[in-house]
Amino acid sequence: MTLANLLAIQRLQAFEASPQGVQRLLAAAERNLVDAQLQALSRENRFDAAYKCILQCAVLGLWARGYRTPTSQPGHHQTTLQCLPHTLGLATDVVIVLDALRKQRNQNDYEGEPVSPAVVTECIHQAQSLLAHTRQFLQVQFPHLLK
Repeated sequence: MTLANLLAIQRLQAFEASPQGVQRLLAAAERNLVDAQLQALSRENRFDAAYKCILQCAVLGLWARGYRTPTSQPGHHQTTLQCLPHTLGLATDVVIVLDALRKQRNQNDYEGEPVSPAVVTECIHQAQSLLAHTRQFLQVQFPHLLK
């Protein structure tokens, strides 16, 4: 499914990002990654912060391409992550890992499922990689959004 198809079926909306908005969201993603590494926080809160960084990077990819998800619509996290090959050029195998982290987040948030240390470590690693990729992507493809 393409971004245009998702727009046509209203899973995406057209959106014009401002440099200020992009810079704020990028700074929030960076803060969340820092928080995810605070050992004083519980595993669940560290996981949540790392996952939030991942989602914010995925949102930045959509914004840069001129889209956003309607946040009132169920499944907007899933849609945002599944668009990553089209927005930030991520490989499908990476998106599969990120989607597994989304599912873990849902299990923790809605069912109280504990988060293992290995899953926290993986989520932080994925957040670090995606944040670095997002910064590079924006610098190369959309530098006007960083000024």
